[in-house]
Amino acid sequence: MAETMFERRDFLRGLAALGFAGALPVPALARAAGGDWPLVQALLDSLAPAKLPGLAGAIGKETAPADFLFAGTIAKDSPVKVDVDTLWRVYSMTKPITGMAAMMLIEDGKLKLDQNIADFIPGFAAPKVLVDPEKSLETRPAKGPITVRNLLTHTAGLGYSIVTKGPLLDAYHRLGILPAQLSRQKMPGAPDFPTAPSLAEFADRLATLPIIADPGTKWSYSVSLDLLGRVIELASGKSFDAFLQERIFDPLGMTSTYWQVPASEAHRLVTNHFAIAIGLIPIDPGATSIYLDKPAFPFGGAGLVMSARDYDRFLLMLAGQGAVEGKRIMKAETVRLGMSNLLAPGVDTAGTFAEGQGFGAGGRVTIKPTPGGQGMGTYGWGGAAATIAWVDPTRGIRAAGFAQYMPDSAFGFPKEFAKAVYADLA
Repeated sequence: MAETMFERRDFLRGLAALGFAGALPVPALARAAGGDWPLVQALLDSLAPAKLPGLAGAIGKETAPADFLFAGTIAKDSPVKVDVDTLWRVYSMTKPITGMAAMMLIEDGKLKLDQNIADFIPGFAAPKVLVDPEKSLETRPAKGPITVRNLLTHTAGLGYSIVTKGPLLDAYHRLGILPAQLSRQKMPGAPDFPTAPSLAEFADRLATLPIIADPGTKWSYSVSLDLLGRVIELASGKSFDAFLQERIFDPLGMTSTYWQVPASEAHRLVTNHFAIAIGLIPIDPGATSIYLDKPAFPFGGAGLVMSARDYDRFLLMLAGQGAVEGKRIMKAETVRLGMSNLLAPGVDTAGTFAEGQGFGAGGRVTIKPTPGGQGMGTYGWGGAAATIAWVDPTRGIRAAGFAQYMPDSAFGFPKEFAKAVYADLA
């Protein structure tokens, strides 16, 4: 998730660097399109179509209806304009949804925050820790169990194919611990191994592998939210995707949220790109997307395709402390707990996405705010294809930004979107 530490003048300089603002005076920018969010609209317009085909933003104050902002089209070769129902690969923005699903089961009494996951998956009864993760698979017994809290906060000692190194990465590839999909094309450097064929098989295979640190001691970005999907289905007695549909998607009216995009809706799906020095390369065109195929299983860490309208419905529920338009799906105290810092004291976050901040149920939590940026208790996360979303209860806003390119640092959209939101709010 992008940082939002900035000053308004820095953001205006950034627009100039993108070739949009030039010598345009601030009062003229303030009269730009975008209603209450002219700087956000200016950012979108500066990127599309000059640099990216299309982008979108959804921003709401407290629990008021969101303002939706758009620029461009769903693909460079398409006349179809981005709108509120355009479909985006949100990748890791799936994680907070999975995290809140687990919080529901904690509320139901079917899970406990500090419960040993071996109660559901016996293979994790005696986890082993790597002695030297980057060099060998030599292990020692872990000093404690892997808990639900550990899975929610990336402190289970698990790895991820995008960050793990050494022989453990080779083992992840060999066993199909690859809970994500990118393209039908063979991408340079991408592992040539199939993902485990089911969520149950994924969890059981993962249980045979060592972990990289004692549970609860180190923040390590990981497949923990995917594994949590298996815990959710065992605790609930329902398949993971059915549980989310019944408890979150249907009650919130999230009718454009998919693990597999129906062929009838492919016309709404944006093209995803890889950014290189000479420009954008389409890696997953909407019309022929890999997301039109059924995934190996619902990836709780990176699997959803959604509209801006639907993701805002989820954020609206969080902003409403579990209720939307009079319909309550979670207790307020459950939402507050899930959006709070759940890291145990002393967890090592140095050099990670969570450095200097807290972490809640699948999303980062701001515990060190700065003037002009996210307020205390801001909760949210971003996605690999340059999407970002958060709820800021202190500043009274919720926001989500959507682009579709990798790596997300290429154009800096997530970070600049967050800066623009707070510049407009100021």
